[in-house]
Amino acid sequence: MKLQVTNGRVIDPSQNLDAVTDLFIEDHRIIAIGTAPADFVADEVVDASGQWVLPGLVDLAVSLREPGFSQKGSIASEGRAAVSGGVTTLVCPPNTKPIVDTPAVAGLIQDKADEAGMANVFPIGALTQGLAGEQLSNMVSLTDAGCVALSNHRQPMANTKVLSRALEYAATHDLLVIFHPDEASLSAGGCAHEGLTATLHGLQGIPETAETIALMRDLLLIEKTGVRAHFARLSCAKSVEMIADARASGLDVTCDVALHNLLLTDAVLNQFDGHYHVLPPLRSENDRLTLIEGIKQGVISAICSDHQPHEKMAKIAPFAATEPGMANVEILLPLALRLMDEGDLDLDTLLRCLTVGPASCFGLEAGSLAVGSFADFVLFDSTAAWTWSKDNVRTKGSNSPFLGEELKGRVSATYISGQLVYANPVVNQ
Repeated sequence: MKLQVTNGRVIDPSQNLDAVTDLFIEDHRIIAIGTAPADFVADEVVDASGQWVLPGLVDLAVSLREPGFSQKGSIASEGRAAVSGGVTTLVCPPNTKPIVDTPAVAGLIQDKADEAGMANVFPIGALTQGLAGEQLSNMVSLTDAGCVALSNHRQPMANTKVLSRALEYAATHDLLVIFHPDEASLSAGGCAHEGLTATLHGLQGIPETAETIALMRDLLLIEKTGVRAHFARLSCAKSVEMIADARASGLDVTCDVALHNLLLTDAVLNQFDGHYHVLPPLRSENDRLTLIEGIKQGVISAICSDHQPHEKMAKIAPFAATEPGMANVEILLPLALRLMDEGDLDLDTLLRCLTVGPASCFGLEAGSLAVGSFADFVLFDSTAAWTWSKDNVRTKGSNSPFLGEELKGRVSATYISGQLVYANPVVNQ
């Protein structure tokens, strides 16, 4: 299959490319940009006039809920949501049921993803058996089964000695370990940022030190063991400073941030709306601005959706009793563009953190339109104004505070390896 994408504004931060030009695709890969190769005759020509042509987005945090939580979502439903939002490559956490602590579970997720034919799915393996924080998992077998990294998610380790042993083992085999820095003794029972808003509304707070104390311990252990490390979902200003200092001293660590922590602060909790209950929590305006500055300075490499679909009942309760998490993967790009519209980030930096940035954190062959890359790309109408409503939502989850809001910019089509996997029925009718 030979495909030519013509007349689109091709924007690819991995090549510092931003120009109206053509892409030429053959055998699932991009074979040329701008000028057609000799004797190239397209089987299909896609006219992208007036649209952006972007690398497929790479999302490091998409909960698919399968196996074990079918009332919340499935690999098929959340895969559909992902590609409708332009996400062609996603990483899913190990907190399924059963836990991703055996090659069989890792293989099941990938097999079902292949069957669904949607996004490229890469599971994270459990660092310890059952995420219990006590006995180490068979990390090498999980990696051989397709897991791109190991993590204990947000579950605490039994003690620092067990964590140290796990990191030593991972370092020996050059495995990537993902940290969710959280000192459980300080965050237990909390549901909001520890500050004035939580105090005024009687919500139990989660102090920033719950994150930074764990982060300091983890950085010291990373330095000691030499393990490859990534920090997931940083939420506070001090954490950005600590990561910047660690990188300046030569420590090779990467990190990401959830999009909602860049857009929102704990001020929205005045509404007592459980849709704003997330972990780590929405923090202060100073934290939000420092996270954005961390992106500008290159300290934070990736922005993720932290997509966690829930059924309706999970959010119908007093704020503290609701289940944490938002379901926003299918509007990741329009939401992210609000940061550009508000002057927080420029387009190149924003797209870098949604494509090649996260791909490089995990060593994934994704997030680029360079010649030789897989032809994973998105057609995006940056001027479209539309309302994300229950009539057009694709995730099985109903837990987004942005449902019903008008958005700017909409995915027209998503291609994976040169094959069309999503066409917006409104744009393409």
